[in-house]
Amino acid sequence: MPAIRTRHLCSVAAAAFVLTLTAPATAATAAPAGSAAALREVMFVANNWDGTADVIKSSGDFAKIGRVNVIPDKAQRMAEINADPIRWIAFMTIRNSVGEGHDQFADDMYSTPDGTSVVVSRPSFADVVSINLTTGALNWRFPVSGYRADHMAVSPDGKRVAVSASTGNTVHILDITTGKQLGSFATGDKPHENIFTSDGKYIWNMAIGDVNTSMDAPWQDWTKGDRHITVVDATTYKQVKVIDMRQRLDAIGLTDYSDAVRPAVFSPDQSKLYFQVSFFNGFFEYDIATDKITRTKTLPKNPATSDDRTTFVNDSRHHGISMKPDGSKLCVAGTMDDYATVVDRATLKEGPLVPVSKPYWATVSGDGKSCIVSESGADQVTAIDFATGQKTVSVAVGDHPQRVRLGHVGAGWTGPAS
Repeated sequence: MPAIRTRHLCSVAAAAFVLTLTAPATAATAAPAGSAAALREVMFVANNWDGTADVIKSSGDFAKIGRVNVIPDKAQRMAEINADPIRWIAFMTIRNSVGEGHDQFADDMYSTPDGTSVVVSRPSFADVVSINLTTGALNWRFPVSGYRADHMAVSPDGKRVAVSASTGNTVHILDITTGKQLGSFATGDKPHENIFTSDGKYIWNMAIGDVNTSMDAPWQDWTKGDRHITVVDATTYKQVKVIDMRQRLDAIGLTDYSDAVRPAVFSPDQSKLYFQVSFFNGFFEYDIATDKITRTKTLPKNPATSDDRTTFVNDSRHHGISMKPDGSKLCVAGTMDDYATVVDRATLKEGPLVPVSKPYWATVSGDGKSCIVSESGADQVTAIDFATGQKTVSVAVGDHPQRVRLGHVGAGWTGPAS
C-alpha cells in the first residue's frame, strides 16, 4: 500500500498555514486567457488495465467523444523491462499484487492548459508521459524514482503536476508542458493521493503504507509501514507539517481503525478535510485549525460483502470521495460494497444507495450538478445527481476505469489522428 516521525511546526509557520487554508477557492486547471473559445471542457477516464483514456462530455449526457492510447511506446518499454531482471520482477509484482493479475497502464491524468496534450501516470512503466492529443505521439517521458507511478495532482493554474512514486517514497513535481522536474519531496511509505490547496501554496500528500499483504487484522496494523500526511510548501517543496492520523483516531477512541488516509477532499473554504481510510465503510471530517477529527460517518455495509479484510482490493473498502462545489453534499464510492451515495454535509445523512459495480473513484461534473463514479467492475462511468441522489446515466468506457479528471481538448477534437 513504523517509524517514529518528528512533528514539530513553529507557531509562525502554523499561523501562516492555517490562514492560507482559509483563502477563497480558485478554479482548477484553468485554460489560458483568450483561448476559451477554442477549447472544450471534457472528462478524461483512465482505463487502467487496457492502457487507454476515454474522453467524454463533462456534463449533460456524458457521451463519449474520443479515445487516446496512452501506451503508444509499449513495445519499447517492454523491451527495456524484459532486458532488466530487477525491473521485470517489479513489473510482474505490480501485475500480480496491486494489479489483480493485470498490468496497470493508466492511473491518473490531466490535460495541459492549452488542451493540446494529456499527461498520464503509468504504474507498470514507472513513469509519467505527455501525449500529443493531435498525433497520439509522446511529447516527453519522466521515469519516477522506484518502480511504480501512482496518483497525481495538478496545480490550480494547470502548469505543474505532482506525481507519487509509490515505491520510491517520493513525490515529483513536473512542469506540465516540458516534463522537467521542478522539485521533489520525501513522504511516508507508499505515497498515494496528492492535493494542491486552492491557492496553490501547499501540497498535501497521503502515504498509505503497504496495502498488498494479507496481514490486515487490527493487531497487525503496525506491519503496514509509515503512514502519514506530508504537507509541503508548493514553491520550495520543503516540509511544512506532518499529520499522523493514528494520534487523532486514538484521541477519539478509534484505536482499531487504520490511519492510512486514502482519497480526500477539502471543503470549499479549505477549513475541513474529508477523508477515507483503509478497511472502513465511511469517512472522517478533520478540522484544519484545531487539528482534530471532528466527525465520523459510518456508511451501510452491503450484506453480500464479506467482512474478511483480506478480500478487500488493496485494503480499500471504500475508495473515492468528492464534494459538490458549494460544499453542501459529498459523494462517496462504496467500493467493496458496490454502491455510491450522496451525503448531506451538514447532517451526514446519506441518500439512496445507488447500485454500482466496484466504484473506484468519485469526482464532480463540469457543471457541478453530478457526481461521477468510475465502475471498475462494469467498465463504465455513472452520473449521480447531487440534488436527488439518483443515477441519471451510465456510459461505457474501457477496461477497469479508475481516475476521472476534468480537462480540456480542442473544440473540434474527436481523437488523435494516428
